Amino acid sequence: MFRKVVRQSKFRHVFGQPVKNDQCYEDIRVSRVTWDSTFCAVNPKFLAVIVEASGGGAFLVLPLSKTGRIDKAYPTVCGHTGPVLDIDWCPHNDEVIASGSEDCTVMVWQIPENGLVSPLTEPVVVLEGHTKRVGIVTWHPTARNVLLSAGCDNMVLIWNVGTAEELYRLDSLHPDLIYNVSWNRNGSLFCTACKDKSVRVIDPRRGTLVAEREKAHEGARPMRAIFLADGKVFTTGFSRMSERQLALWDPGNFREPMALQELDSSNGALLPFYDPDTNVVYVCGKGDSSIRYFEITDEPPYIHFLNTFTSKEPQRGMGSMPKRGLEVSKCEIARFYKLHERKCEPIVMTVPRKSDLFQDDLYPDTAGPEAALEAEEWVSGRDASPILISLREAYVPSKQRDLKVNRRNVLSDSRPAAAPGTSRPGPSMPAASTNIAMPSGSLAGAGEAGKLEEVMQELQTLRALVREQGERIGRLEEQLSRIENGDA
Repeated sequence: MFRKVVRQSKFRHVFGQPVKNDQCYEDIRVSRVTWDSTFCAVNPKFLAVIVEASGGGAFLVLPLSKTGRIDKAYPTVCGHTGPVLDIDWCPHNDEVIASGSEDCTVMVWQIPENGLVSPLTEPVVVLEGHTKRVGIVTWHPTARNVLLSAGCDNMVLIWNVGTAEELYRLDSLHPDLIYNVSWNRNGSLFCTACKDKSVRVIDPRRGTLVAEREKAHEGARPMRAIFLADGKVFTTGFSRMSERQLALWDPGNFREPMALQELDSSNGALLPFYDPDTNVVYVCGKGDSSIRYFEITDEPPYIHFLNTFTSKEPQRGMGSMPKRGLEVSKCEIARFYKLHERKCEPIVMTVPRKSDLFQDDLYPDTAGPEAALEAEEWVSGRDASPILISLREAYVPSKQRDLKVNRRNVLSDSRPAAAPGTSRPGPSMPAASTNIAMPSGSLAGAGEAGKLEEVMQELQTLRALVREQGERIGRLEEQLSRIENGDA
């Protein structure tokens, strides 16, 4: 009658396994800066790690295949003048990465296809708008070239990286330091955890607060909040007695948590990593030597503990591989890149299965690398879910296109010399619209038309030249073939 029933779950036996030593990345001087960032970002092509750097900030970018000992002279990305605090790979281009730094800037970098051969000091674009250090950078999940940054000035800025424009400035919603920011599945909202102990759900395009929960966790230590695929919010934090907690919230009813669990009384901030395909949350504590994982379901108690991966060494940071970078043939459902004092160690999470066939239930279609929207479409109010791809044939990376920044009409941009009484474009009016209303008879308009005509003429000349050269190559090839055949 009182027999305990074990809950059925395909993830009940998931186990973690560190890779062999020769597949680790050795001799990496991981950054010692005091900031609760993951210090690591990974995608199907590259591993990026924030490292110690004298006289500025730097991070390493390594092709995934470059395992073993990393030479001290290995080139870094080193354009910041202050320590780098956060990095994030673009979900729509595996060769583009954004970084935020103590020097108050956000920089976006294009990594060469085969990795770095010399130090990279020139970013594709520098985004300046924060007045204090930038501790958070995170890309929009579905709109191309939309990047969010948050700084110690308690501001959230949203940028169009393709035009180097500031789209939205949210500077009145947070009275204190922002601990983290997480977009929802389609990028229509984001949630934040703040030092004032509040979790907020924000509509960035309207600049409005959709929902707020004060004192989500009573403790004074850092919290984290992430959106789940169904729109619920998962938080980690501390109780008043400094015990670490997990909680699940419904933003439609923020008064009470749907579930609240206490873990232990350690003092490292808990970093959650979420897999929307399996609904599993992995929780890693800064300074811990374990990764706990939980399955989120629709029925009480909602948060189900699955297992714990433990090792001897504490973790300085952690990176998580997107689903399309995993080995489906080995039933790998997650891979973490754990930062030690001097190395990075991949940890593989596997579901034990006897069959070698593709496991449909473990690998539903997942978010692919193609953007569902352009930045302008998102600004105009459109939303779209991620474009999904199947992992059945094992993911094959597509050819990446270079990030090109097209600074629109920079000469006639009136923002720096705005007339008295006018204000910067705020949340309700994107900066993208500032250049649209322009008298058709203005000098700038005439200049633009002249330039366009010049470009068109040059294009026609080049086309004629290409045609001519093509014909010449054809004639030469014909002569060569006659010589080779002995006809000439």
